Amino acid sequence: MFIETETTPNPSTLKFLPGEQVMPQGTREFTSPEEAEASPLADALFGLGDVSGVLFGRDFIAVTIAPGAQWSDAKPQVLSLLLDHFVSQAPLFTGGSAAGIAVPGDDDGDIGDDPADADVIEQIRDLIETRVRPAVANDGGDIIYRGFREGVVYLKMQGACSGCPSSTATLKNGIESLLKHYVPEVLEVRAA
Repeated sequence: MFIETETTPNPSTLKFLPGEQVMPQGTREFTSPEEAEASPLADALFGLGDVSGVLFGRDFIAVTIAPGAQWSDAKPQVLSLLLDHFVSQAPLFTGGSAAGIAVPGDDDGDIGDDPADADVIEQIRDLIETRVRPAVANDGGDIIYRGFREGVVYLKMQGACSGCPSSTATLKNGIESLLKHYVPEVLEVRAA
């Protein structure tokens, strides 16, 4: 088995591509060792000591290392754990499936929507799903819709995008421009 590695715009995060499905749908982010206990793989990655974040995507794993850590030291260890996991076909989540654990949904932590804006919200969600999320996933991250109120779209960035030096530019110059272009009711995009 060969696992490809790609850099991301976040120098602390590498994207690992095992050449097979990681998650059947959606993403799952782990930002602490306690959260990682739900997944033997995420738990093992945090056990390396230098890992500060893990994101499972459809066909990738984005791993973030702590400030001061070096990828030259961490990358061989991460690759070894990933190879062992995929060669052994171990379960991704404790209990053999994700069905037995609580996985935060897209609406956990919502800012909230104004019911009067239902048509606008549908347009925003569609653009995020079809145009924004695939592009962000290419960089080892994910973006989750959190709400629309008074012209402001609230989004949560995950994986390589969370804490990335260019995440503010991505939100303001990329996503905000796109949403404003297609949905005139959008005045601003903010991180939730």
